Amino acid sequence: MKGINKLQAKWGVGAAQFWLIIITFALGGSLSGRLTSFLLKLVFLEKNWAFWLIYPLFLTILWPFSVLFVSFFTGQFSFFKGYLGRVGGKLFGFAGDQGANLGNSVTAATLDEVIHVAIFASGAGSNARKIIEYFEGAGVPGGLGVAGGYGLGADAQPGANLHKRIKVSLIVCNVPTAGVLNIAKEKGIPTLIINKSEFASSGYVQSLRNAEINFIVLAGFLWKIPEVLVNAFQPGTNNAKGIINIHPALLPKYGGKGMYGAHVHEAVIAAGETESGITIHWVDAHYDQGDIIFQAKCKIDATDTPETLANKIHALEHSHFAKTIEGLLK
Repeated sequence: MKGINKLQAKWGVGAAQFWLIIITFALGGSLSGRLTSFLLKLVFLEKNWAFWLIYPLFLTILWPFSVLFVSFFTGQFSFFKGYLGRVGGKLFGFAGDQGANLGNSVTAATLDEVIHVAIFASGAGSNARKIIEYFEGAGVPGGLGVAGGYGLGADAQPGANLHKRIKVSLIVCNVPTAGVLNIAKEKGIPTLIINKSEFASSGYVQSLRNAEINFIVLAGFLWKIPEVLVNAFQPGTNNAKGIINIHPALLPKYGGKGMYGAHVHEAVIAAGETESGITIHWVDAHYDQGDIIFQAKCKIDATDTPETLANKIHALEHSHFAKTIEGLLK
């Protein structure tokens, strides 16, 4: 039992995910063994010395592919992508993303830093969608540049400088029925469903590292970020670049526990404010108290309701959030 607890802590996963990982290991190993035997039987009519000499080599080659295949069905693809990337890096001396791109016309020497972003969201995910689509490369000739994601467009030439590439690599959600999960499925982005007790204790730090996440964006995420996660993603710590949040008001006013969504807009209008806006800020261990990065304002008309003000705020969020992320990560 102690060994199991140590592994859970090391991987940063809860009990349910831990056993899904173990099952994936087992099924992946079994599948690779069966595939190896099948392929070698096509070459060797009997299990002679040559069969057993080559068997371990084929098993080693097929095992990662088998495990990744099984992980799609157990929902653990992001974990095994990170796990196998680290193993490959230790064996062959390259990072997982560079290894995956060695077959491209652009050589590994031209590949600058890939910044993997995790978006934390609890609801419909309108901000998440805007960020994802911004970094898919829309409006960037040939898919190059900071917002180019992994796309190598038709104009890309061997030796082109890709600079820093920003990729939304994970959606983290605390509500199993949230609309943001449908967006993730549509866009083919791995997801991580979290529970409150495990989040408070481990912050799922190891799961995020397994997915090679460098930067965290809170986009309508309603839980307080635990100190363990804040500390783990301090800029410069293990290639981390920080955690940011967007708040639907002009901090330091109308922030803190319970001030989210409609509650904020109701409070702003009730106070007779003539303007509101958005605040993008660094995340620390306290609600809405991190250093301010960017603010944008909108006018509040006498006829505005919390609903109409929310629409104005959403427009500001959609206009500025992704661009601010891009500016921070250049």
